[in-house]
Amino acid sequence: MTKFSELNISESTQNALSRMGFEEATPIQESTITFGMEGKDVIGQAQTGTGKTAAFGIPLIEKIDMNDTNVQALVIAPTRELAIQVSEEIYKIGYGRRARVLTVYGGQEIGRQIRALRNNPQIVVGTPGRILDHINRKTLKLNNVQTLVLDEADEMLNMGFIEDINTILAAVPAERQTLLFSATMPPAIRKIAETFMKNPEIVKIKSKEMTVENIDQYYVKSQEREKFDILSRLLNVHQPELAIIFGRTKRRVDELSHALNIRGYLAEGIHGDLTQAKRMSVLRQFKENKIDILVATDVAARGLDISGVTHVYNFDIPQDPESYVHRIGRTGRAGKSGMAITFVTPREMGYLRTVEETTKKRMNPLQPPTEDEALIGQQRVAMEQLKEIVTKNELNDYMPLAAELLQGMDAQEIVAAAIRSLTNEPDDTPIKITEERPLPNRKSSSSSRGGGGYKGNRSGGGRSSGGSRGGYGGGSGGSRRSSGPREGGTRRDRPRGRTEK
Repeated sequence: MTKFSELNISESTQNALSRMGFEEATPIQESTITFGMEGKDVIGQAQTGTGKTAAFGIPLIEKIDMNDTNVQALVIAPTRELAIQVSEEIYKIGYGRRARVLTVYGGQEIGRQIRALRNNPQIVVGTPGRILDHINRKTLKLNNVQTLVLDEADEMLNMGFIEDINTILAAVPAERQTLLFSATMPPAIRKIAETFMKNPEIVKIKSKEMTVENIDQYYVKSQEREKFDILSRLLNVHQPELAIIFGRTKRRVDELSHALNIRGYLAEGIHGDLTQAKRMSVLRQFKENKIDILVATDVAARGLDISGVTHVYNFDIPQDPESYVHRIGRTGRAGKSGMAITFVTPREMGYLRTVEETTKKRMNPLQPPTEDEALIGQQRVAMEQLKEIVTKNELNDYMPLAAELLQGMDAQEIVAAAIRSLTNEPDDTPIKITEERPLPNRKSSSSSRGGGGYKGNRSGGGRSSGGSRGGYGGGSGGSRRSSGPREGGTRRDRPRGRTEK
C-alpha cells in the first residue's frame, strides 16, 4: 500500500496523520487524495468504513488558506452522528494548521450556531436541513466556498433530502471542486453529478470480500441497560484467551474499559484521542498477553495486525456492514477458529439484517448465560489452574502441610476449598456505563436533537456529547486473572419543510 508520505502531502498534515496512527493510505484514499490535490472533481463509490473521510479531508485541509476567514469548504452529511464524526476527523487532520471546523445540525437553539458562525470557521460540516436553514437566514455565506463534499449521497437520497441538496449546490459558486461519495449510484445521484460536477474522476472501490469461514457469528438481543451484565457473564463462560470489544464512541470505550477493570478483568481501551505512544503501549501489552481484553473504537482499531484473538464482542452494532466485516476479521486468522458476538437492541434489528444480507451469512441467536452458568465457568477455570499446578509437579515443599491437612479433614472438601479460593465469584461492585441512543431507523426521517460544535483556535459554539446520561450497574463479573483498578448517539436531521429550532 502507498504511504501518505508518498502523496505530496504537507509535513504538518503528515504529522497529524501520524498522531492519528495512520501511515498507509487505503485504496479510496490513495486515488481520491491524488485527484483531490490536483483540483479535480471526484465521484467515489465506496462503502462506509473504507476511509472516505480522510480521503476528502486531506485534500480539503491542504487547500485551506489559513489567512482567509471565510468559509472555504462545505461538507454535507446525512445524519448528526456522521456530521460529528466527519468534523472531528477533519479537525484532527488539520491539527497542525489549526483549521477551524464548525458542525451544524438540527435540534440546537439556532442562536448558538449563529454565534459560532460569526467566529469565522473555515470548514463547515452539517446536515442538509440545518445548512439550508442557515442559508435562508443568511447566517451561512457560501460565496467563497472552494470545495464541496457530499458524503453518503445515496443515504441522503433515501432520507428525502435530494431537493435540499440541489438547493444548497445551487447556492455554492460554480467555480469549485466537488467531491461526491456514495455506496450506490441511483439515477438521482447520477443527475447531481451530471448537473453540478465537471468531468469528474470516478474512483470505485469494491466491497471487501467476506472470508469468515472460521468465525462463528452470534447475536444477543438485549436492552441497552442489560448489555454490560450480559457481557461479563459471556466473558466468564467463554474465557477468551484474547478478546477485542468494540464500542461506538470514545466515551463508551473509556467507560467499558474502566468498568471491566473494576470487575477484575485485565482490560485497556484505545480510541482516537489517545496519543500514538499510549496507543502503541496498549497494543504491545495486548500482543504480549499482559492484558486479556482490548476495548476499541473502529477508527482506533484500523489496521490492527494481532494474532491469537479468539473472541470479538460488538458491544454496539456498527452502522454499516463494512465496519462489521473489519471488526470480526480481527479473529479467525491463520486457519484458527474464532467467535464474534454482536449485541443488538430491539430497535436496531434492521441493522443486523443489513449486515447479514451483505455478508450472506446468518448470525445465530445466542441465549445469554445465567449467573449460575457464569459461576460454573469460573469454577472450571480454577479447576484447570489446579490441574496445571499438579502437572508441573513442583510441590515438594508443600507435601508435609498437605499430609497434615489430610489427617483431620476429608480430601474432597480440601480440593473443593482450593477451587473456591481460586474462583472469582460474581462481583456486584457498582459500575457506570452511560446509555447510548440506539442507531436511527434506516427508513425513518425523525427529528434530530443536539447542537452544533465548534473546533478550532477561536471560541464559539459548543459540542453536545449526545447519548442519554445516567449510568447503571449490577450483574456478575470477575475474570480468570485479577487486575488492579464523545461522541454521541444518532438522530436524523429534521425532514425538509419542518422548522428546526
